[in-house]
Amino acid sequence: MRSSGGFHGRRIQKTGGSTFIVSLPKNWVTARGLGAGDVLFFTPRADGTLTVYAGSTATPEAERRVVEVANDMEQEHLFRRLIAEYIAGYPLLEVRTPGRMSARTREVVRNFAQRMIGPEILEETAESVVLQDVVGANPLPIPSILRREHQMVRAMQADAMAAFRGRDASIARDVIERDWEVDRLHWFLEKQVTSALRDGRILATLDLTLPDCSTFLLASRVLERIADHAVRIAGTVAILGREPTPPKIVDALERMATRAAAGLVDALESLDSRDIARANAVLDGAEELVRERDQILRELASKHGRLAVGLAYVLESLERAMFYASDLAEIAINRAVETPIRVSETGEPPAKAGAVPAG
Repeated sequence: MRSSGGFHGRRIQKTGGSTFIVSLPKNWVTARGLGAGDVLFFTPRADGTLTVYAGSTATPEAERRVVEVANDMEQEHLFRRLIAEYIAGYPLLEVRTPGRMSARTREVVRNFAQRMIGPEILEETAESVVLQDVVGANPLPIPSILRREHQMVRAMQADAMAAFRGRDASIARDVIERDWEVDRLHWFLEKQVTSALRDGRILATLDLTLPDCSTFLLASRVLERIADHAVRIAGTVAILGREPTPPKIVDALERMATRAAAGLVDALESLDSRDIARANAVLDGAEELVRERDQILRELASKHGRLAVGLAYVLESLERAMFYASDLAEIAINRAVETPIRVSETGEPPAKAGAVPAG
């Protein structure tokens, strides 16, 4: 045996005609309460490693998370705490208060359960609410979640610009309300990744590597940020009101919006195909957008009041959306360098479970 830096080396031995065996570290075996005759499970990973684990050793106490909160806690702070607990991925979450839970606290917990994917109220007492995750650790492939996020963000971008162009308050409200759908998908994906990083068995079922999980989580965060800027554009409808907008500026902003949306599509496609040239084109497009922004800023220099404020918000959000797309393009380049697509003998890349088509 060799031991270095916390790693234990074991020589492969051969017994019989075709069986290979490896001994296990004694400390690992005894720490898990295992002994001779117990069964271990092996899971090959996409990166070539092998995960070894015993049968489920989790106790009901380990699967149940008890969170003590105060009735006078700020509602927003409580909601954020519940999101953090949700991302941690416990199957059962019990929210308790000292003494009777106030109607205000109980309403926050119920609102949280309605907004998130998975949690359902299992039981309620005077002092607590118990939530159960009914969807489990791996109900939906992470690339599928990311693809759905992208579809929603693209629609929000288009509708936000339609609301701005037509001063349509109803479309603007719809964009703002849909932001919650993107948020809940992002939190759901983050919960999936957290569970996979904590449990090798879940990671194996995802058919993804650790770098893949990190990449998709970063991509999801980018999409969530772009959705926030679509909401900001929709919010300018209330600022501008019926204030007339110069057609020249509107046309220029429309062109920026089109380029930002196309840049996001190209960035996601390059993430899937590991196309460095396409990713670099997105980065170059972001630099070109800066020049267009400067031209619009010169036009805005002569504007005042609500018109100047509203148009500046739209301009900034479109710029940020394009630069978030360029962030995604940089992630795509990093992924392409780290794990290039393997080409088969026929010259075709193999199908991959982690593909994220941008459509």
